[in-house]
Amino acid sequence: MKNTFGSSVSITVFGESHGAAVGAVLDGIAPGITVDEAFLRSQLDLRRPVGDISTPRHEPDEFVIESGVFNGKTTGTPICVLIPNVNTKSKDYSLMRSVARPGHADYSAYCKYHGFEDYRGGGHFSGRITAAVVAAGAIAVSALRNKGIFIGTHIASVADVKDRGFKDIDADIRALAKKQFAVLDDSLAEDMKDRIRAARSDGDSVGG
Repeated sequence: MKNTFGSSVSITVFGESHGAAVGAVLDGIAPGITVDEAFLRSQLDLRRPVGDISTPRHEPDEFVIESGVFNGKTTGTPICVLIPNVNTKSKDYSLMRSVARPGHADYSAYCKYHGFEDYRGGGHFSGRITAAVVAAGAIAVSALRNKGIFIGTHIASVADVKDRGFKDIDADIRALAKKQFAVLDDSLAEDMKDRIRAARSDGDSVGG
């Protein structure tokens, strides 16, 4: 039943979509690492839903670092990042209690927690939880960058539209880090978005 992942460095994710807040505890981070709150904010901004291909829910994602950071540096103790929920409309999900949505974790959550789970908005299995993961990840990414280690991911495909592969890895990773819609070939972005819109108009999806 645990929601803790990792050994040397671990992350514990907590909260529900329509609860008071979501958050993460990052443990095992060495002391003395700079925590750049502006960078953390920029990463949350990139995660935030935008336009008609995303969820209509909008949250300010104002975060509070509750522990583990002092004078802008990690202390070596567990880092707790808390992100309050503001825009919740729980009544929108009243009919979902007895209907498991395709492509969601409703049924898995029911099996795991035997009906005691908070089902509103997907509860602990909502995409909202990724805000906490991104916040904790931003701290880890900063630590890795200080060691000259950079990580880049892109949208490999949407429906039948496939992005190109990595070429100049360093340049590609740096470019992706600034993109709201993370494709390597920007000319494909609108085609991908059109596939998402078309699926949505049919009451369907092309993954998430």
